[in-house]
Amino acid sequence: MKTKPLFIVMSAPSGCGKSTLIDMLLQEYHDIVYSISCTTRAPRGDEEDGLDYHFLSKERFEELIGEDAFLEYANVHDNYYGTLRAPIEEVLSEGSSMILDIDVQGAAKVRERVRALPNTDPLKIGYVDIFVMPPSMDELRARLEGRGTDSRESIERRLANAEGEIARAGEYMYKVVNDDLAIAYKRLCDLIDALSGRM
Repeated sequence: MKTKPLFIVMSAPSGCGKSTLIDMLLQEYHDIVYSISCTTRAPRGDEEDGLDYHFLSKERFEELIGEDAFLEYANVHDNYYGTLRAPIEEVLSEGSSMILDIDVQGAAKVRERVRALPNTDPLKIGYVDIFVMPPSMDELRARLEGRGTDSRESIERRLANAEGEIARAGEYMYKVVNDDLAIAYKRLCDLIDALSGRM
């Protein structure tokens, strides 16, 4: 059965379970490829080049900016982060889908770039963006506190960021509330199945 290749952009506030949902999708859907970002920061811990990030020199990254190779990029704390366009085009041309895990600002940049593309461009044809919502701010606080990994200041900062991000959820084509992981995952699968024509 031939399915439509999708270019899926997913965002969520910290603690909403987006990474877990994406991992579940990648395990079940073998035709969805995870987009690996580029960065100029040094690898941390056991991070591997080409698996966690494409680690680039600042010079190489700036060359690629000059070549308009990125769909979006940002400079965060003196390090560049960006999403290359060519790997996404390659995956879509092979008939597979690409999923991009990105923050609200990055998603806005991608959306803007995609809107400007001709209607025949595969990135525009397959484009879909999804925002994963917490059931409530109280529940998000409970989850962040329950992880036991963040300081009080860090939790307050994440919650303040989350409010700003949730305020922009309306920019997304679809919203999935993660109140229960299994149900949220089913909603996500139903959405992808419908959009890619698997139904």
